[in-house]
Amino acid sequence: MPAIINPGPARRKFDFSAPAAAPALHPFVEHYWIIRWDLRGQEPYEQRVLPYPAVNVTFKPGRCRIAGVPLGRFQETLEGAGRVFGVRFRPAGFRPFLGAPVSSITDRFVPVETVFDQDLSVRVLAADDEAAITILDEVLTARAPAEPTPAAALAASVVARIAEDAGTTRVDDLADEFAIGVRQLQRLFADYVGVSPKWVIRRFRLHEAAARITTGAPVDLGELAAELGYSDQPHLTRDFTAMVGEPPALHRRAQATA
Repeated sequence: MPAIINPGPARRKFDFSAPAAAPALHPFVEHYWIIRWDLRGQEPYEQRVLPYPAVNVTFKPGRCRIAGVPLGRFQETLEGAGRVFGVRFRPAGFRPFLGAPVSSITDRFVPVETVFDQDLSVRVLAADDEAAITILDEVLTARAPAEPTPAAALAASVVARIAEDAGTTRVDDLADEFAIGVRQLQRLFADYVGVSPKWVIRRFRLHEAAARITTGAPVDLGELAAELGYSDQPHLTRDFTAMVGEPPALHRRAQATA
């Protein structure tokens, strides 16, 4: 599942799957994703998500759009019955399709038709899941370059390093590791990722904090804050509350009873 906040109740409200894209798209597309729900006769359900530094293209009746990297948490209200079909691009993976700096769409929604053919949304919405995958595989493969540019590959490698190593907390350490100047790294991220290296570090460290807290096991928040590069526990608590919607202690209790 993606970074679903309160995953226990979510599993009872909707089904989530993440089919793979065609092999030629693996340098650019993380995976497709499908959310399907049937809440007829029930109250609408609001799901909160802690997004990754990734561009998503989503297809839902009446709302087909490209979502730049959200700077805050994302909320979606599900009601009645329906399906959302999405494409999650890898960090730096959407740049060749957009043809412009990814920061130009950060924290914005733009219509699918601003980048892709006008009939793509109609075709995906009319198709079942397997057919939609085939359509998108064909359309994206036709638009994708043979391989990422060196700059895109570097940006993706830096993001992967941040994601894999919870001890990565400083931009200047990353710059040293990849033999690139800090300002050059910032420009690279603005162009290919859409957000700054510092933002990506902080977002992945919040994902790490949420994962630790969601287990329900005891967590020393002071030690966790230090481990994730925060100056103190209150700073972690403020960031966590802003993104997740509730402070760590309350979130941990909610997971234990979900």
